[in-house]
Amino acid sequence: MKPYATLLLLLVFANVYAQDDNKSSGLFYKISLATTLTVNEDFTFGDDTTERFFRTSAFFLNNTVGFQFDNRSSLGLNTEYNWHSESGLQFFPVHLSFQYNIFDFDDTLFIRGSYGRLVGVTNDFEKGTLYKVGVGARLFDDNYKNSWLIGVDFTRKRFGFRQLEKLSSVSFFLEFMLF
Repeated sequence: MKPYATLLLLLVFANVYAQDDNKSSGLFYKISLATTLTVNEDFTFGDDTTERFFRTSAFFLNNTVGFQFDNRSSLGLNTEYNWHSESGLQFFPVHLSFQYNIFDFDDTLFIRGSYGRLVGVTNDFEKGTLYKVGVGARLFDDNYKNSWLIGVDFTRKRFGFRQLEKLSSVSFFLEFMLF
């Protein structure tokens, strides 16, 4: 019985530690930076002394740990810091995200969605819920392991007394994914 157990254990380790040139599933880590742009109401065309036409109104820093199931789908647990500079609001969302690759060529085009809670870490952070949908492109490195993700997200936050206050934003993101 002992040789069979040894052989079975050897096969399991060989399968787990086998090198796959084109890894399609497993754990990943992703870090993201995003910003929301708004139209500057003080801007006038032809006047070079005023500010830019677009200005940043929010910044988002996101960390994700997740699992990629196959070449098309992945699930991630996100912790994020959001700062809305114009309104002075801060949020700490913890949310679950799902990403699906629509086109799976050398680089991919994907859609994604998230749902989670706004955690009140301190009194400066609002509590509530978060909904997010987005679209983007994933650009791989030479080894098809690490990648850059760029795209657009629509986010809706509900917070305040009985979650009656709402904040919607469209943001542009840049992410780096380690696979």
